[in-house]
Amino acid sequence: MINLNNKTVWITGASSGIGEALAYQFAKEGAKLVLSARRESELQRVAQATGLPESDLLVLPMDMLEFDKFLGKVQTVLDYFGQIDFIVQNAGVSQRSYVKDTQFKVYRDLMELDFFSVVAFTQALLPHLTERKKGHFVVISSIAGKIGVPLRGGYGAAKHAIIAFFDSLRAEIWEDNINVTTICPGYIKTQISFNALNSSGTKHGKMDDNQANGMTAEAFAEKAVKAIAANKKEVYIGGTYEVFGVLLKRFLPSLVYRMVRKK
Repeated sequence: MINLNNKTVWITGASSGIGEALAYQFAKEGAKLVLSARRESELQRVAQATGLPESDLLVLPMDMLEFDKFLGKVQTVLDYFGQIDFIVQNAGVSQRSYVKDTQFKVYRDLMELDFFSVVAFTQALLPHLTERKKGHFVVISSIAGKIGVPLRGGYGAAKHAIIAFFDSLRAEIWEDNINVTTICPGYIKTQISFNALNSSGTKHGKMDDNQANGMTAEAFAEKAVKAIAANKKEVYIGGTYEVFGVLLKRFLPSLVYRMVRKK
């Protein structure tokens, strides 16, 4: 198991939901935190709630679509902590719209935030990690990246792409002693469905029943941090139904395809 005490952990999308819960769980393990998202006031709230001293915390507001600022943000963290040990790439947006209804721009927006921003951020971080010969990428994908379901065409595609990208990266950087953990959440009780994009690119604004009945973000974070400390390569965290679906697809894909029509 990896000891997380005094390790520097940078979390994107840290102002709410899964990112916020991960911040608290890493803080419990004694990690130092860099908290990033667009809303500085919410980041400050999360930072205070971690209970960590100011010396172990850096609130670093960041827009994941401003790719040209990534290198500067990396340098800010290095100037503050001297090193970056774990990068948790959690920022993103979901979708709730049928393919036939969805404006093409919505797909571009989904890929820009959920895939291309992650690629750009990863490339900005790699020089530091390869120079140190040490580091750990943690990427939050989704069960939707393993099983395509209605209303998630663009979101599932972006999350599927992320899995493939980090599979390739893992094979390329292992000799540099850099690890990759891909985490695929199922239904987690957060505001993700409220903020999901609809067919025109505006907010869905509703809580899905499956989301409302999902695993708590706190329970997810506890399982996720354990998987990261164990250096797991790919992990599925959620309810029995969605996690079992990933395993079932390997052996009975036709059955899974029929099942998702009803969901």
